[in-house]
Amino acid sequence: MEKKYFTLGAVENNRTVKILQVCFGIVCIAVAIFWLFFNPNSLKSDKTPWITVIFLTGFGIYMIWSGAGQATRFIEISGESIALKKNVILPPVKLMTGDIEKIDFFPLSVIFHFRSKKRTLLRFGTLYYETNEKIVDELISFAELNNIPFEIIEEKI
Repeated sequence: MEKKYFTLGAVENNRTVKILQVCFGIVCIAVAIFWLFFNPNSLKSDKTPWITVIFLTGFGIYMIWSGAGQATRFIEISGESIALKKNVILPPVKLMTGDIEKIDFFPLSVIFHFRSKKRTLLRFGTLYYETNEKIVDELISFAELNNIPFEIIEEKI
């Protein structure tokens, strides 16, 4: 089975957007550094400007990281494993076929049950329904290919 890669949300792959994200991140960090060095008296008298400096620095780092393409959420399905990155900050988690005991499919989520009695929940959004269906179809064919039991559960309102 070849690798199938799906993003889990809106991703701008436009080069201009990525360049603007990196530039905006650099500007945020520059403003924070400027505030530290050229206005130190306000930092000594009050602690509130520190929150601004920390926020601008953190947001600048995130924008640079996002512009570099590291903040995308995705699922990558291959023959013997699934790489799942649910969080933009944390690294992807690799789910091996030998570890997966069962997969439950809900209309807007998928639960992976492991042999160690742990579970991983993958939530879908409601905006990109076509992508969600493609992901579920690929996960079903992955489960069938690797003899992993699965259940499609329809929630009733």
